[in-house]
This record gives sequence, C-alpha cells and structure tokens, in this order.
Amino acid sequence: MSVSMVLLASACGSDDGGGGSGSDSTALEGRGPITFATGKDTSGNLKNQVDAWNAEHPDEKVEVKELPESADQQRAQMIQNAQSKSDAYSVLNLDVVWTAEFAANRWVVELPPDQFPDLDKLIPATVDTGKYRDKLYAVPVTSDGGLLYYRKDLLDKAGAQPPKTWDEMTAACLKVQALPEAKGMSCYAGQFEKYEGLTVNFSEAVNSAGGVVVGEDGKPNVDTPEALAGLTQLVNGFKSKAIPSAAITYKEEEGRRAFQEGKLLFHRNWPYVYALAGKTDGSSKIAGKFAVAPLPGKDGPGVSTLGGHNYAISAFTKNKATAADFIKFMSSEERQKANVEKTSQAPTWAALYEDADLQKQFPYLAPLKASIDSAKSRPKVVKYGDVSTAIQEAAYNALTMKSEPKKALTDLQTKLSSLITQ
Repeated sequence: MSVSMVLLASACGSDDGGGGSGSDSTALEGRGPITFATGKDTSGNLKNQVDAWNAEHPDEKVEVKELPESADQQRAQMIQNAQSKSDAYSVLNLDVVWTAEFAANRWVVELPPDQFPDLDKLIPATVDTGKYRDKLYAVPVTSDGGLLYYRKDLLDKAGAQPPKTWDEMTAACLKVQALPEAKGMSCYAGQFEKYEGLTVNFSEAVNSAGGVVVGEDGKPNVDTPEALAGLTQLVNGFKSKAIPSAAITYKEEEGRRAFQEGKLLFHRNWPYVYALAGKTDGSSKIAGKFAVAPLPGKDGPGVSTLGGHNYAISAFTKNKATAADFIKFMSSEERQKANVEKTSQAPTWAALYEDADLQKQFPYLAPLKASIDSAKSRPKVVKYGDVSTAIQEAAYNALTMKSEPKKALTDLQTKLSSLITQ
C-alpha cells in the first residue's frame, strides 16, 4: 500500500469540496449522548453492538443515524453535514478511502494515538487507512477484501476446481453450464452500477492484470497495456453474456441476491455475504452449496481492492470524549469478535483470524486474510470523490459499449492527471 498516493498538493486547510473550518485539536473533551452516522445496516447486527454500549453507558447513549445504502449517498450526506458545521453527527462511519478528504478539510479531528493503545494489534494495512500525512484521524473497525463466491456443489459435479485465472473461470463456467441443473445460470457478476463499487471492480481488474490506477509516485497510470487487459476482460464478459446484462445495475445487494437465488455460478463480493448466503431460514437457495476462494487474475490469483470502514469523530460534535470511548469500545477485540460471529464481516484485529472457534464457523477467514494482506488501496487523494467519479464514468462507458476500452482509458488518464495535480 503506497502512502505516496496521498495528495500533498492540497493544504490541510483546503476548502476542497466546500470544507468547513472545524477544530483539528487532539483534546477530546465533552461527555454525554452522541450520535453515530452510518450506512444502512444490511447485517442486522449494529443494534446489538450499540445496545451493548448503551447498557453500560446510560448517561452517554448512542443514537444511530442510519444513512442510505449507497456509499456515494452516505458520503454526500456526511459532507453536507460537515459543510454546515452541524453537530448532528458525532461519530462517522467512513469508507477507508475517505480519510484524506475528511481530514484535509478538517471535518474530523486528529486522534491521539496514546488514547488508542491497541492499534498495534490490528492488521497494519487497516491502520494505515485511518491516517493522513502520518497522523491518525480514524480507527479501523471492519476491514474488507474481495472474495470469489462460487457454487461448490456444481463445480464438484462438473469436476472443476476453483479458478485461479480468468481463463480457468471461463473453462469452469462452460463445464458447469453443460449440467442440466445449471440451465440458465450466468457465469459471473460483480458490482457494475455507476457508483463506488464500480471503482472497486475496475481497480481489481486492472491490478489483477498487473496494472495500477495510481502508481507509487502518486501519478495516474491507467493508459497502459495492463489496464487495458483488465478493462477488456470485463467488457468481453458483457459482450459474451458470461456477465449477465442485468449486472450493469448491480451493487453489492443486487449481486448478492442474484447469487443467493441461484442465478450465478461465480460472484465477486465482500465477506458479509457469507453469513447471509448461508442462512437456512429459506432466504437463500444456496445454503450449504457454496464456498469462497481468492479472486482470479490474468495469469494467477488476482488482487483485491482494500475495503473496510473506519470510525472518526466529527469536528463539530460537542461530546468528543464520549465519541472516542465509543470508538474504542466498537473497535475492541470483544466487540469485533461478536460482530464477526453475527455478520461474517472482516475484523481488523489480526488475532481473530487465528481464532479456532471463528475458523470453524467461517472457513473463509484464511482466504480473506490473504486477500486483505495482498490488497491494494484505492487512490488516497483529497479529491477522492472526483477521482472515483471519473473512474466510474470511464469504466461504465466501456462496459455499456459507449466507448472503446482504449479510448476510455486514454480519456481517464487525461482526467485523472488534471485532478491529481491540482
């Protein structure tokens, strides 16, 4: 993971995106009730976690402010709140790629590392996502690595192995689709709607072909043969119908539902899907029939985009001391283990991946840890929203055949160069 991706051209006091002028003080003072701004809880377990805090802190209760399911809409609402200097949100549940933007605009406060003594027990790559210019602004509570979910029952019947390369995945699809019970199934889907998930899937395709979106020098580098190979792989998937046409509208949940309904042989998604797809209450048609593997790549195992969520303290909230304690509570080993057990979301505590009970319950932990360890971050730039939007536009135009892949990447290189040098 390259720290050099951080855009140093913008000063920490930038009003990029209409930033506020909140305090950057590390003095975390003020106690009392707080609010927690977070995306829609698709896991169903957040209430249990917050209830555990509220039971122990009756005078400092947390109220959940649930934002939309879409990451882009979450970010927009958080920014709008910060620009108005509102104290409506106390703790923010940030996507790992938002740290630089929120820190540079002083929408969140710097966190004193000595108040978070367990940071060295977390996966180092996750801690890095909470830093901007080597200072801590957010604490990682969940991580994420992309996984390849697949129908183990059908691969076994067809005599196929979990694929390590894109060609192997295509070959396995052909074998399985020849089975009577696989009639009408599509080969593969990820997240291809024009939103943050498309940035992730595009980045993984490029990285898995040996390319980069932004290089170690902090400069964009997408007009390359490697990036072209990655984007072309996705485009050809839509052209050949290996990726169903409906997948152009898929975000995480649409894809998950399609996989659970038995419409997909392979599906790229995050760890949270494991618990939901394995439910035996009738909501999943594939419970007990699927497994997970690392993402495939061009010539071998692919590269995941590093995901996850970090908790940060709004610069405009009054009760920052309570907010800090709530973050410590939610990021603790005990709370993270309880969350894994209920949701299958990836923890940031390294030791939990070695927990015998969890390994028995969640066989995906080994490939997930490998996915996170080898994952690459999205560009850590202050203008991340604009950068991500440009990536989404270019990739979407190519996937919908509005632009040839080569031209889409050439145009994207030009656009990113203007955004990342400003």
